[in-house]
Amino acid sequence: MSIHTYSSRDFTRDVSKAKRAAAEGPVFITDRGRPAFALLKIEDYYHLAGQKRVSLLELMDGLKGGEGFEFDAPSLQVELRQAELG
Repeated sequence: MSIHTYSSRDFTRDVSKAKRAAAEGPVFITDRGRPAFALLKIEDYYHLAGQKRVSLLELMDGLKGGEGFEFDAPSLQVELRQAELG
């Protein structure tokens, strides 16, 4: 596992590069030369926090202010036809 370090300015310029580096190990983001933030893969975060993997639905259910929100997804109308070959 390798550790990468980016200044805040470099991180802002190329977030994608920092995300690719985080696939190899933690990325430290510095402010004025001092580590201020850490970017981790979500699996590494869950491991460090001692948490199980959380589904998107569970995560959304835990958001403040989301109570009472109703969403009815529109139904998809699909027409199946026999393929015309030749």
